[in-house]
Amino acid sequence: MLNSILSNASAASVEPGEFLVCMMASLCLGAGLAKIHVCQNQTTKNFVLTLVMLPVIVQTVIMLVNGNLGTGVAVMGAFSLVRFRSAPGNSREISSIFLAMAIGLATGMGYLTVALALLLAAGLVTLLAIRLPWGRKANGEKELKVTIPENLDYQGIFDDLFRKYTNQAELIRVRTVNMGSLYELQYHIRLKEERLEKEFLDEVRCRNGNLNLACGRVPVGREEL
Repeated sequence: MLNSILSNASAASVEPGEFLVCMMASLCLGAGLAKIHVCQNQTTKNFVLTLVMLPVIVQTVIMLVNGNLGTGVAVMGAFSLVRFRSAPGNSREISSIFLAMAIGLATGMGYLTVALALLLAAGLVTLLAIRLPWGRKANGEKELKVTIPENLDYQGIFDDLFRKYTNQAELIRVRTVNMGSLYELQYHIRLKEERLEKEFLDEVRCRNGNLNLACGRVPVGREEL
């Protein structure tokens, strides 16, 4: 079941029928990988097309080097130099590229069942991880930026308001603005009730002298490899 479909993987030639079967399998598995990658993920059409075509390209290279896996990996390593001329990708994009290459290596050697099993296993883990709460921000968490005059001591200045309106409040960063005449305090907070947000902000405005105030979602950084 896990054997190669190629009649002779070490031969100097590949039967046309075997090549077409492997190519169709690579295209189908690449399309499946692209479908998994776009699930709850922002990406571009060009990157999706890359995921579809990459297994076919890798498979063809492996077959052209007569099934010599070491030579094939060396050739693909030379092709990977174009990576240095492209924009950095996030961790999920990098893992999808490696998975596409692994699928291409498997289909290039004729191990279609192995390639399918790899895609199903990786896809199942990916979809499961997406639905689990790992790495997610707590529900209702917001970022609060408050500007105060330099003559105010920012330590504990809003503690009573945080106890009244929030379940959690943490001071993340302090920086000077307006040539050092003002302080900008950045908090991560979680309100007790969303409907009390305006009342909370109004009391903060009274405390900071009606200077600049911003409250919104916590920004999600783009992780890169």
